Amino acid sequence: MGQNFALLLVTRARFLLVLAVLASCHHAPEPHDATEPSVDPRGYDAFYLWPGVTPPSDIHPRLLYLLDGEIRRGGAPRLTRLRMGIPRLAGTPVWLVVRVNRLDWTDDIYAALLGDLGRWKQAGNTVLGLQIDFDAATKGISGYRHFLSGVRARLPAAWRLSITGLMDWSAHGNPLELAALRDVVDEVVVQTYQGKTTIPGYKSYFREMHRFPMPFRVALVQGGAWAPPSELKQAPTFRGYVVFLMRPSAKGFVTKTSRERSSGF
Repeated sequence: MGQNFALLLVTRARFLLVLAVLASCHHAPEPHDATEPSVDPRGYDAFYLWPGVTPPSDIHPRLLYLLDGEIRRGGAPRLTRLRMGIPRLAGTPVWLVVRVNRLDWTDDIYAALLGDLGRWKQAGNTVLGLQIDFDAATKGISGYRHFLSGVRARLPAAWRLSITGLMDWSAHGNPLELAALRDVVDEVVVQTYQGKTTIPGYKSYFREMHRFPMPFRVALVQGGAWAPPSELKQAPTFRGYVVFLMRPSAKGFVTKTSRERSSGF
């Protein structure tokens, strides 16, 4: 019995040693530095605008990403429009954004999105194209690219195609898959936040961004922590930032009436 007990202790010690080695190989996310500045929209000129949110008077947008609607989970796939009326922003280039939770799109969905793109343009807007806001997993880039190829085939040549992407794509994405994706989309907007907060350890994800094979922007959240990683300066395909403006609870933002929405944002 004593011999068995000694063997058990040795086995347990080895098991704990293995756990310790594995733990040392997995680096915990870097915590936010309390001295990091927060994102002030006044220092930027490209913005995400959800319905009901408009920039304060001291911000001058040069590029806007406007949410049109959502394609949600559950039930039959369809486009649920969230914007009342058509934006009228002559002179400011805009992307029509659709937030997506599923990829089993129907002909009706494509027809609705193409129709909205056309109506936005007819209203006098400078419409760049369609952006798909979808969190495709890093290991699922290949399948997502296949879906996007179908979207690209349905979009008239006049419209460009933008997508959102995860920071993890640059750190762990297959370089060949990312290179192939470059032939399908015109830009990727890399999301750095979750909810109202910048994702901890964001700097570590940008260590390989100088190799990112397609034009990209970096999306920041208003009020979130952000100190530009040095690697961004070395990225030849970096095109700047987009700030997600918060809901009307944020100081300086107002909610528009339905009538105002139909003639502005």
